[in-house]
Amino acid sequence: MESCAAVEKEVDKVITKFSAINDHSQRIIGDVIVLIEKLRSSIEEVPADEQLTPGQIEVLHDAITKTKDKLQRLTTEHRDLHGTVSKVGKAIDRNFVADFTATSRNDVFQTERNVTLLNKVMAQHFYRQGMDDVAHALIKESGLPAEEITPEPYAELHRIWEAIHNHNLAPALEWAARYSNKLDARNSSLEFKLHRLAFMQILNGGINAQTEAITYARTNFSKFVKRYEKEIQILMGTLIYLPIGIQNSPYKYLTAPEMWIEAADVFLKDACSLLGINKDSPLSVIVNAGCTALPALLNLKQVMMSRQVTGIWSGRDELPIEIDLDPENRFHSIFACPILRQQSSDDNPPMKLICGHVISRDALSKLSNGPIMNNTFRLKCPYCPMEQCPSEAKLIYF
Repeated sequence: MESCAAVEKEVDKVITKFSAINDHSQRIIGDVIVLIEKLRSSIEEVPADEQLTPGQIEVLHDAITKTKDKLQRLTTEHRDLHGTVSKVGKAIDRNFVADFTATSRNDVFQTERNVTLLNKVMAQHFYRQGMDDVAHALIKESGLPAEEITPEPYAELHRIWEAIHNHNLAPALEWAARYSNKLDARNSSLEFKLHRLAFMQILNGGINAQTEAITYARTNFSKFVKRYEKEIQILMGTLIYLPIGIQNSPYKYLTAPEMWIEAADVFLKDACSLLGINKDSPLSVIVNAGCTALPALLNLKQVMMSRQVTGIWSGRDELPIEIDLDPENRFHSIFACPILRQQSSDDNPPMKLICGHVISRDALSKLSNGPIMNNTFRLKCPYCPMEQCPSEAKLIYF
């Protein structure tokens, strides 16, 4: 956004200057036209068989000089405008970089394993967005094993989320009823907010919907009386405004679009929390993290190019700088062994002991004084008294 604002500032300068030059040019051209008309009238008054007097010649010469000066001034202003326009192009070049190759690693997707992982993440993303046909086509064309990629629960949640935005509460109410006990255990307000919207939907039917609304309230609000007594009183108070319409009452905010957006967001948040899944797909998290990191990487690229230093992260598995990400999306793919103070790698992965502490494989080998698969030796965890065989350690992934 800062880059767009910088370019927009230069564009505003061009528009302002162009408007000023346009107004000034119109006045100058008008003055020149008036002056030329006066000269033509003066010359036409002189008989054809008579010559111009020295005074008339001097006036004509003075008028021509003034006309040249005015036109010269217009040319100068027009040239200055070109300079201002060129600054827009420079601002675009300065704030928007078309070549992002220096901030990426082309070798990442040269292995079949990484390409398969990328296709799998994309297929799962399409499933989560409810785009099953696209996901099926991707799985078929990329040759992914379909049995390893199943639609996550989020696919259902996304369809319900879209239905709420479309003012269709039936799927959300059915889902909330299915998980009612778990939602109550989490002290969630989701189920009440859905029933509140459903109640207001009925009231939008006008005075004829009064009986239906009261029946709905008696059926669905009884379990919420202790927690939402005041809110339920407000909802029931809206019944007296049915003759004039809810939209004309003090409670018109209950039918505002913001109420539907709030209900959809609360549903997505509570449902994902209840099912233990992230509301954002891994692909969207990665893309957002990359967009956040890109400006810092481009700045670093410019500094390194000015100092003729290249390839500072082309052969490493982590970025050379810290990227400030959203607290909910902070991940770290590198494990540093607390024993050897070394970062893990494919050859030296992290190993979890049965006590839960994690060290690197090299550290485990050193503590074992021999091969890890040696079942005759029992090692003591460096952080707690628990003993175990080295072979009981499990490989973990970050």
